[in-house]
Amino acid sequence: MSWPAFPAHASTRRIRHASRCIIRFVFVVLLGVAGLRARAATPPDILFLFADDQRADTIGAWGNAHIRTPNLDRLVAEGFSFRGNYCFGGNNGAVCIPSRAMLMSGRTWFHVDPAISDAPTFPEVLRSRGYTTFGAGKWHNGQKSFARSFSAGRSVHLGGMADHTKVPVQDLRPDGTFTPARAAARFSSEEFADAAIEFLRRSPDGKPSLAYIAFTAPHDPRNPPEDWRARYHADLPPLPKNYLPQHPFDNGQLVIRDEELLPWPRPPAMVREQLAEYYGLVSHLDAQIGRILAALKASPRGTNTIVIYAADHGLALGSHGLLGKQNVYEHSMRCPLIIAGPGIPAGRSTEAFTYLFDLFPTICGLAGVPLPAGLEGSDLRPIWSGEQERVRDSVFLPYLGLMRSVREGRWKLICYPEVAHRQLFDLQDDPDELVDVSGDPGNAGRIAHLLDVMKGWQARVGDTQPLAADHPKPLRRDLTGRARLPDSWQPAWIVEKYFRAPRP
Repeated sequence: MSWPAFPAHASTRRIRHASRCIIRFVFVVLLGVAGLRARAATPPDILFLFADDQRADTIGAWGNAHIRTPNLDRLVAEGFSFRGNYCFGGNNGAVCIPSRAMLMSGRTWFHVDPAISDAPTFPEVLRSRGYTTFGAGKWHNGQKSFARSFSAGRSVHLGGMADHTKVPVQDLRPDGTFTPARAAARFSSEEFADAAIEFLRRSPDGKPSLAYIAFTAPHDPRNPPEDWRARYHADLPPLPKNYLPQHPFDNGQLVIRDEELLPWPRPPAMVREQLAEYYGLVSHLDAQIGRILAALKASPRGTNTIVIYAADHGLALGSHGLLGKQNVYEHSMRCPLIIAGPGIPAGRSTEAFTYLFDLFPTICGLAGVPLPAGLEGSDLRPIWSGEQERVRDSVFLPYLGLMRSVREGRWKLICYPEVAHRQLFDLQDDPDELVDVSGDPGNAGRIAHLLDVMKGWQARVGDTQPLAADHPKPLRRDLTGRARLPDSWQPAWIVEKYFRAPRP
């Protein structure tokens, strides 16, 4: 804009000055809007923290008054909690293998192999769209899928479990191969947290990043650092409300490795001791989460990062007379899920049914990345935005050929095909699954409906397992006094305490 050269009256000069101010103001506003749009269009960084064998009820802010998890509690306060989150069963006694394959592929275990060789992973998809992808910690799905997924990796544990004080780890080389295995320099959770912190402290390279940090805690052996173990031994956690000395019937998984970590019947004092050690692992892990979150806050990536906290499944630890995760009860199939970051409501939660494999489409949606074909999960963003109350009406929990369960609303049906047995629980009145009401004649119609829901799920996912055997195996099995042997990962003090010491 040009102005006349002749002398101007004072009022004219004021008008000209005001006009120039308006023009400058509009220009600044337009620049600001452009900057906001640019920032809004910037894909977020993603920090994914993944625990191993963590029950959903081991977070203080989620209602456990006996455990101390201040950093997870803060994440709950700052993020959105998914209180109805599940692992979709598994086709392996090492449930973490199919669980992680499903998480990474966005598919059920019927449609992805354990090595994830037949499906893209969500880190792989992000990497192809310009993300720097970094992995550390446990990877139980083979070297090739890790190398495809991550552009860098440090302190990677290519296995299922180990003594937490001497976890074998490797680094990913630029050519996609791995360095020779070495013993981790520190306790497992500290080793993996150190790798995460080192990554977060690097100068930003102008690309969005995904950091996937998979801990081996609180998986057994339950040997937290001694001072963390002592914190709960002075005041032992109570027995689970659904503690039983033995499982009331043979579910087909009573004598596998996880179940042999305590004698039958389960001594109450020993269950409480193991809970103390398990809680020690969880609290020590929580402290490492705190270190990572502090490093994130101090890093250049701290203002535009989505933080996801989850675990691969839960664990029994005395519930129903069981110790492991090879069952479809709530304590073993439900698992934590918390998402926090820009645009996500703080301090809110949902009971909507979700699966870990929903995180693939959710993360791609957050990153603005197109979805590959074949995904079976659902984008969870409409739940926290308030657009939808739920993404599904029921959950299906299939485990090997031994168990099939469906939950719809308050009701949960479990079928055990090999022994032709069923359980029905009202989770509204009986959240601990203690009272089987399948024998109540008034529930016959409800069971028939849930069987239809279950068969519908089976048809959708391609599950051909019959729900009852023609020639069932015996239902009851008493394991009292059965001999046990420790596995090679248990440290000497655990072997002495739980395998050789007289029962209390």
